[in-house]
Amino acid sequence: MDKKIDISLLDLGVVVEGQDIPDALKEIVHTAQHIESLGYKRIWIAEHHNTVTASTAATAVLIGHIAEKTTTLRVGAGGIMLPNHTPLAIAEQFGTLDILYPGRIDLGLGRAPGTDPATAAALRRNNLSTTHHFPEDIQALQHYFSKENSRAKVRALPGEGRDVPLWILGSSTDSAYLAAELGLAYVFASHFAPSSLFTAIDIYRSHFKPSAYHAKPYLMVGANVIVADTNEDATFLKTSLQQFIFGLVTRNPTRLSPPVKDLSPAFSRPEVKQALYSMMACTFYGDKEKVRTQIKDFIEKTGADELFITNYIYDKTARFKSLELLAEAMELK
Repeated sequence: MDKKIDISLLDLGVVVEGQDIPDALKEIVHTAQHIESLGYKRIWIAEHHNTVTASTAATAVLIGHIAEKTTTLRVGAGGIMLPNHTPLAIAEQFGTLDILYPGRIDLGLGRAPGTDPATAAALRRNNLSTTHHFPEDIQALQHYFSKENSRAKVRALPGEGRDVPLWILGSSTDSAYLAAELGLAYVFASHFAPSSLFTAIDIYRSHFKPSAYHAKPYLMVGANVIVADTNEDATFLKTSLQQFIFGLVTRNPTRLSPPVKDLSPAFSRPEVKQALYSMMACTFYGDKEKVRTQIKDFIEKTGADELFITNYIYDKTARFKSLELLAEAMELK
């Protein structure tokens, strides 16, 4: 590989079959400690609400807990769904985190609700128009973090003057335009929405305006990655991810299931089969050499500066082994 790429983990605190949310929260900490020892750069937590599949609704609380249990790993939000919150509250929360764990906190920002419409309405007190204020809310957040806000009537204390890196998260071209306009780092959710990836990258790079935050575009892309000792083992482990996505596509989300030898029931409907293949276009699986080649090609095609991965593997031992094999393949240490 021409350049060494930092690799991070996006963790949704997925609940596996036979366990519950308390188990999933413990596993996030164990995973963070494990990848820290392997040389991964970050662990990011995604905000999701009212779902049996994830345990990361209280994102900022969980980020603080993980940061306390680790020492060097960067910990952040991938992301905070800003329309669900006020910019002032997020500035206070992440300003506090940055004081407690200086130089280790990241703040990725998205505009999706991270939940269903009814729950979004409950979070936003029926003010669903907050989505339309996403650009202004980001700028308000930047203002609360700035030292220049010290004379304002409303101040983020703690938060004011803290250098918390902001990232724009997206799965569409709208986010690419916004990240470019604001001169912020951009993260594309190609692990589940790969169809607009290259269009969004082109927009981000061609429209980027240098800012106090970044002189040039800075891009992170995502992929589902499963590594095992053999290609056959990885193919088998991948069926847990396929079942998980099948539940999302059919609007019947379930906890992460054990791998299976026969996936034919999930592929019985052509439209569901096509949706599964489309969502999993950025899924790399196999032994170390195969996955290393796949990631190298992906980074060369996207020109990304960093990669984040997901790791939907049912068995903890196999999941940790996958993270270890990937670290070896990509020479993280």
